[in-house]
Amino acid sequence: MSTFEPGSVAVSAPAPDREQPEPPTYDLSYRDAFWASRAYEDLCDRIALRALLPGSGGQLLDLGAGFGRLSDEYAGFGHVTLVDASQAMVEAARERVGADPRFSVVQADATDIPLPSGSADVVVAVRLILHVKNPDAVFAEVARVLRPGGLFILEFPNRNHLLARLRHLARRQEWSPGDPDSHEYREGHFSHQPATVVRQLRRAGLVPGRRRAVSLFRSARLKARVPARYLARLESPLQEPLGHLAPSPSVYIASRNGGRAAIAESPASQMPETHAPTA
Repeated sequence: MSTFEPGSVAVSAPAPDREQPEPPTYDLSYRDAFWASRAYEDLCDRIALRALLPGSGGQLLDLGAGFGRLSDEYAGFGHVTLVDASQAMVEAARERVGADPRFSVVQADATDIPLPSGSADVVVAVRLILHVKNPDAVFAEVARVLRPGGLFILEFPNRNHLLARLRHLARRQEWSPGDPDSHEYREGHFSHQPATVVRQLRRAGLVPGRRRAVSLFRSARLKARVPARYLARLESPLQEPLGHLAPSPSVYIASRNGGRAAIAESPASQMPETHAPTA
């Protein structure tokens, strides 16, 4: 379970470079403890999503949906598929959405999504590539399942956020925030360089557009003194104008599927699509 985030006060030493690690095993403490203490971050995610999502649509895929934290933001969509690799999170998501016939909950890997090519109108991935050193394969799979012109909303931890830059200038951290590669700030947890992510999206045929700088006031001391709703209200008008500057520990990028990536059926895409929630 991730209990440390970019932009926090503590700094962990970088782990040795290695092949893509397995994602961490989550349990219900991710829902009941981690997010219980992050009301501000939750509100900021919702502000960004509401600004970037269309008001209504057909098929939406939430990739790395966890326990379905953001599922109530998708009321305008005809059908929503929540996908996560963790069995514990899948079970928690099923409990959260209940018998709502608009939802399907599926356990699957983000590089092998059990949906047909071109079937999704929107894909959302919040706190997904946090666990991915190189997201090229994830982006290629997103491009496969998205219809041409479909919308991909991506959130990721920002390697080059303002606090990291200041720490580096003050010689309080060894690693450079300007390096183009991902940075493993904790085992299995990666922050990414926005400029690199943009290039990776384009390689997959996804065309980046609007951006938002999110969790601008992530500070344990500040959050302890100012109610989350006031911090979120202060941040709301700043997210879009600061999006391309990316001073924040979290960045959102909205991209459109330009149709340039090759669309090939993955083994999982041959599975029949399930539109009913799993009990």
